[in-house]
Amino acid sequence: SINYTVGIKPIGNEIPIVFDMSQNYPNPFNPSTKIDFALPKSSFVTLKVYDMSGREVATLLNSFVNLGKYSVSWNTSESNKPLSSGVYFYRLTTNTGYMLTKKMVLVK
Repeated sequence: SINYTVGIKPIGNEIPIVFDMSQNYPNPFNPSTKIDFALPKSSFVTLKVYDMSGREVATLLNSFVNLGKYSVSWNTSESNKPLSSGVYFYRLTTNTGYMLTKKMVLVK
């Protein structure tokens, strides 16, 4: 898999009550998109992107994150291996047992 340059930044300072991940915006996107998520408790978090066949194409986040709301930016044009147009899936997983997967579309 390819590691992309991403930015993770906190959104506000309220403490979320539930685990959540929003639909990426914009969607469809080219070349960049952002994904917001909320953690009700601090945990080790991975955010990965997969192609239609289930192959991992990017790791956007793989670290300990404090509870709170965050936004992750992903710019596919910074990749040394360009992605083709199509449907991709992104999955947020925590070591506290949460997992959510959503679909996004890259249009070139």
